[in-house]
Amino acid sequence: MKELGTLAIIIGILTSAVRLATPYLYAAIGEAFGQTSGVVNLGVDGIMLVSGYAAFFVALNTGNLWLALLVAIVVGLAMGGLMSFISVTLKAEQGISGIGLYMFGLGLSSLLFKVTIGTVKTIKGFPSLKIPLLGDIPGLGPIFFQQSLLVYGAFLLVPLAWFVLDKTTLGLKIKAVGQNPAAADSLGVSVNGIRYLSVCLGGALAGLAGASLSISLLNLFQENMTAGMGFIAVALVYFGGWKPVGIMLGALLFSTVNAFQLWMQVLGVPIPSDVAVMLPYLLTIAALAFTMNRARQPSALNLPFERGTN
Repeated sequence: MKELGTLAIIIGILTSAVRLATPYLYAAIGEAFGQTSGVVNLGVDGIMLVSGYAAFFVALNTGNLWLALLVAIVVGLAMGGLMSFISVTLKAEQGISGIGLYMFGLGLSSLLFKVTIGTVKTIKGFPSLKIPLLGDIPGLGPIFFQQSLLVYGAFLLVPLAWFVLDKTTLGLKIKAVGQNPAAADSLGVSVNGIRYLSVCLGGALAGLAGASLSISLLNLFQENMTAGMGFIAVALVYFGGWKPVGIMLGALLFSTVNAFQLWMQVLGVPIPSDVAVMLPYLLTIAALAFTMNRARQPSALNLPFERGTN
């Protein structure tokens, strides 16, 4: 246990934590846009799986990582559109629709993987990119400024999402639709249009999350690779109170505990591996239990909109 307290190990844990937070940030911030407009998408994990597969397949066969990233975003956008159609246009129950989308993504990604790849292969994904000067800062440099482009993008997304939601007309419309869709509709705001836009944006970012796993963090694809990450991302939206900064803190908290348990296994700390793997999820449950009552969710969350009834 003494090894865990050394400076080198602490820097290693924190470096891993920043890297591991990447898919959670993309997926959770995307989900925050959808939920702020009033739509819960429990299919995030399925979107991540199909997009992660698509990105890996393109990268494996073309070697073009940017094309792979674009394909993942398009796939995520398409699946976000499917969720929008089911929950917004057809007004189906959002929770059940989301679970259905997750099962569809899980099955489709597994099928495509078996048919087109068949076995676990690796690729050369996005490399670490050291930022000049900042990357040389002792301690902080390796943690924050020697990561891949997708890691930097995930953290830059936090202030961008905050600006869009809090400082733009679009953000005001998204919040209005999520809080009082009838009032927003009376002012000429297209409730369905805003919800479509928000959920599709969330789908595109979930696609980025899946790609960050398969062509940046792990550089491989395997069946059920996400292992429930999408559901954790949904939980992080509640944990962060629908605020990008809160979501980022939650993602870092979860990824730090996750990195800690991985390092414990690497260093051979005498603790059952199953117990170590459980730690991040137990933390998530505990954190949600203490934050749910304090968070104020959008009033129209999970409620379909029909003129004259909301």
